[in-house]
Amino acid sequence: MQKKETEKEDNMKQDYVITGMGAVTPLGIGVDTYWENLIAGKSGIRHITRFDASALPVTFAGEVPDFHPEDFMAKKLVKEMELFMQYGYVAADEAFRDAGLIEDEEGNLPIPKERIGIVLGTVFSGISEIADVQNKLSTGEGSKVGPRFITRIIGNIAAAEIAIARGLKGPSFTVSTACSSGIDAISMGIMLLEQDMADAVVCVGAEAATTPLTIQGLSSIHALSRRNDDPEKASRPFDLNRDGFVMAEGGGAVLLEKKESAERRGARIRCRVAGFANSTDGYHVTSPHPEGIAAVFCMDQAVKTAGMKLTDVEYINAHGTSTPKGDIIEINAIKTLFGDHAKKLAVSSTKSSTGHLMGAGGVTETIACVKALEEGILPPTINQETPDPECDLDVVPNVARKVPVKTVMCNAFGFGGQNASLLLTKE
Repeated sequence: MQKKETEKEDNMKQDYVITGMGAVTPLGIGVDTYWENLIAGKSGIRHITRFDASALPVTFAGEVPDFHPEDFMAKKLVKEMELFMQYGYVAADEAFRDAGLIEDEEGNLPIPKERIGIVLGTVFSGISEIADVQNKLSTGEGSKVGPRFITRIIGNIAAAEIAIARGLKGPSFTVSTACSSGIDAISMGIMLLEQDMADAVVCVGAEAATTPLTIQGLSSIHALSRRNDDPEKASRPFDLNRDGFVMAEGGGAVLLEKKESAERRGARIRCRVAGFANSTDGYHVTSPHPEGIAAVFCMDQAVKTAGMKLTDVEYINAHGTSTPKGDIIEINAIKTLFGDHAKKLAVSSTKSSTGHLMGAGGVTETIACVKALEEGILPPTINQETPDPECDLDVVPNVARKVPVKTVMCNAFGFGGQNASLLLTKE
């Protein structure tokens, strides 16, 4: 057993890298726009525009501004794909281009199409379409269900559309592990590379679940902020006056490769994926374990998988959703695991700017971590007006910070007690 663990650690040290990224977020479309607005401390939270939310308990969310799918795909695809699929498709397209995986005149890619896989993470899949169609049937506004309905609501069709667009033949998986789905998609991508089932894997997170149905459902369990009079300041992780998370949507994608494959084709290596882990609380369907036991285990396993020390970690992009209990539990889990080193860590939550992108969040937040490694800038936790004394770590309050870092962690924790952690290092 010890030999196998050592071999796995050696693999994680050498073999897997990120060569491409794509982002569709409430802060804008494209990685550069997303990052620039993130480090500028801007908020992507606004009053909902896609439907009339005035009668709902929560009237705001993190919608993607100025998203016109016709700018990125043929009209036929727009009709075929539900909004969450469109977000994932656009993010994946940017990641492929960023990685230099572009077809030549004969339709070939630099990596054989049989050796490129896809893993997509989503929480709600096509719930917006389901809610809209059912509402029309119930109110009499509509009387039929269209022929594209089924394929617009099934989660795996988002990955299928990405594969169809490029003729990819490698493995394809869709994961749904609540708000851990994005990081778990990346972790599964690493597993495919480890098992030599692919030389490259595009790992995508996609979500568009802002509907009256989900808002009512999440409001009923007191999960959402109700700061309707001041949406931009509603997401305030670690602030004493936080009152819940903010729904958001979008897509994110990273292109994972075996390092030797990336080097062979002369790709730009953006960072190394050093370690990953997944765990479950085995405690409650909505509440995290009050002592964060499995979160501690998850972060620890990610570091061990990387063959690194806890003191190597310099920055954590926290799950940090802005819920009264969840933020404290995560901070305490970090303090429990890292001990005295926790006081030296920077721990910020980019959800303060974007809201909670659910299945897309783990990927867009991983992208923020990659950019932090590349540029030596830590994104801030905005809306820090009254620090919570129980969240007493350095949360990079309000203003981005120039700090060169070599090792960063990204956390994602979700309903059902799902925990996922990812460790990235500068190449």
